[in-house]
Amino acid sequence: MTPDLSTVLCPPYDIISVAGALELLARDVHNAIRLELPQDTPGGEPASRYRNAARALAEWRSDGVLVKDRRPSLTIHEMRWPGPGGQERVARGFFTRLKLEPFSIGGGVRPHERTMTGPKEDRFKLLKATGTNLSPVILLHEAGTAETARLLDRLSDRPPDAVAVTDDGVDHRIWICPVEGDSSETVAGGDGGALLELVGSVPLTIADGHHRYETALRYRGERAQNRACESDPAWDYVMALLYEVGHVPPVLPTHRVLLSGPEGAALLAALGDLVTSEPLADAAQVMARMAQPAQLSGAGGTGTGRFGMVSGDVAALLHARRETIEPALDPGASAAARGLDVNLLAVMLDRLGIDAATLAAGGRLTYVKDAAEAVAIIARGEGVAAFLLDGPPVTAVTRVAAAGEVMPQKSTYFNPKAPTGLLFGPLEW
Repeated sequence: MTPDLSTVLCPPYDIISVAGALELLARDVHNAIRLELPQDTPGGEPASRYRNAARALAEWRSDGVLVKDRRPSLTIHEMRWPGPGGQERVARGFFTRLKLEPFSIGGGVRPHERTMTGPKEDRFKLLKATGTNLSPVILLHEAGTAETARLLDRLSDRPPDAVAVTDDGVDHRIWICPVEGDSSETVAGGDGGALLELVGSVPLTIADGHHRYETALRYRGERAQNRACESDPAWDYVMALLYEVGHVPPVLPTHRVLLSGPEGAALLAALGDLVTSEPLADAAQVMARMAQPAQLSGAGGTGTGRFGMVSGDVAALLHARRETIEPALDPGASAAARGLDVNLLAVMLDRLGIDAATLAAGGRLTYVKDAAEAVAIIARGEGVAAFLLDGPPVTAVTRVAAAGEVMPQKSTYFNPKAPTGLLFGPLEW
């Protein structure tokens, strides 16, 4: 019988709500949240959660709940979920160990966003306590859709080694594929090696997990100071989940809600020559139109230039006038970065008095992943305008990263996300 991991998986730490954490803790004594987002001991020392995670991990290994696979292998992970119109969506990648390298121009691992100190410090303390990669760094590659699909098809052409269904309704399946082995594993080993060689020949772009990658670099630096004579130590690597850009989960937009300033007709007048406006009947029609596909536009080919706006008694579809916005964009940025919808919207927000310094200070803008919630905030009178965006194409992420640039805050949200608990990466041989 194929093992079902449904009760022991949890979402990545940064998207777990307080209520969700309590439910997961009660669901199973071995749920991965005890490692991924450990709790402090009531009445205990501050930051006891890191020791609690280390203790739980050690107990699970000692009790045989977690068993180390000593065969060199990669693990295929597939997600299936219903998309628009009920059509099934599929994302498929594979877990492997990735050799760490610092970020550099022309390097093999490219970031696409900046990180924040707080999350990095938290993840570092957890990594230091457990000595284990608990969640993977998610990376994109462009080694070839057809060849990647062919190899993944061959490697997964058998019943999965484990399955699960997560709370978001996503079906998960994993296959453990030895890369080296005896004659009975020749096919898996050959295709696994070919896949690693194929992907190893191209640069990789971090899609999600920048904090984990930078934490792994810091951990390696500390361990290297006390390096013995071991060669190729395990902490020179990080657990990674690699997707070819044709197999990756979609990039969803993060919408912007303006909390104060002009609204309705006055807001449209303030935007002036930056946009053309297409009036719509109401917020529901705005959301319906934004749910329809839009063509990429502009020289960068990384954005649509389309925005839904709900403000006061105005509901409209806004189309950026690139000829008037273009002069206000960073002249030193690449065409890919200049074409991003979030950068076009930044020029529009600047016209409303929200510049980079105001954004950094906070207080005038909030970010919302769900379009209906963004509109509901306006209906409740808790904001003056909702700007709905299209999700950027996956290639926007790779093109901006290839140019040595990063995308603005809240530009990408890959979803669905691989859950924590499918496998862990101990930093030992």
